[in-house]
Amino acid sequence: MTTPQLVGKPNSAPPPAPEDTPGPAVAWDGSPFLTQIQVLTGRSLRALATDPSVILFSLAQPAIILFMLTQVFSGMGLPPHFPEGVRYLDFVMPAVLVDNAVHSAIQSGIGVVDDLKNGMVARLRSLPVHPSSLLIARSLANLVRAAIQIAVVIVLAVTVLGYSPKGGAGKLLASAGLTLFLAWSLGWVFIAAAAWLRRAEPMQNLAVIAIFPLMFASSAYVPVDDLPAWLGAVARANPLTYAIDTTRALALDLPGTGSLLPAVLISAGLAVVGGWLAVVGFRRPLTS
Repeated sequence: MTTPQLVGKPNSAPPPAPEDTPGPAVAWDGSPFLTQIQVLTGRSLRALATDPSVILFSLAQPAIILFMLTQVFSGMGLPPHFPEGVRYLDFVMPAVLVDNAVHSAIQSGIGVVDDLKNGMVARLRSLPVHPSSLLIARSLANLVRAAIQIAVVIVLAVTVLGYSPKGGAGKLLASAGLTLFLAWSLGWVFIAAAAWLRRAEPMQNLAVIAIFPLMFASSAYVPVDDLPAWLGAVARANPLTYAIDTTRALALDLPGTGSLLPAVLISAGLAVVGGWLAVVGFRRPLTS
């Protein structure tokens, strides 16, 4: 008796693999770039919102500057080239907002130094996160803080000091918008400084050196024509003079909006150069 043989079907397909068979590992390339910026910006804003001391000092600082400048200097005699029919409060308000923008920009750089010190940057570098996303998130978070500070200063000036700009609400908003753009642009300069210095003390020294010459050697507190000759020359070359003159002209409906284009171009140039230097400095090894 012949034993039957099992003969497979010709050209038969192989049996299907079990469903639980693991496939080849796929490397994760990270979340989209905009998602990284959104998540990191939210992190910076939550850290700001959960620290009462930061909120208190962030809101108290521009308010103190507002009352000190307007009440101390308003009692002094007005210089010869002061705009006719303009109160000192109305004249100095744009300078108060720009001064707040400079302080907000400095905080952008200090925030980057804090991230470098607390190990946040080291952890992010172990993940597929774009290096510039943390810097962009930091600049956006401080832009939000600057917007809140500007709103508080304007509300206090209107309700307590009687600030009433002749340009109306529309031009006042345009003036505030230009101030915010300046804050964002200067923020990139200080972020770049933080990426290269990487220490708090040099950043604080840089802040002191930057604030006083930038603000006092400008048209912030008196017209440029009333400054000493050498200081007036410095003020005319100061980028903040263009921003202050433009914001003042918009808010008070005065001549001087011709400085708008130079102010925007200078601010944009600072943002581009500062952003490039910030990314280059941020990519350096953490031990350098």
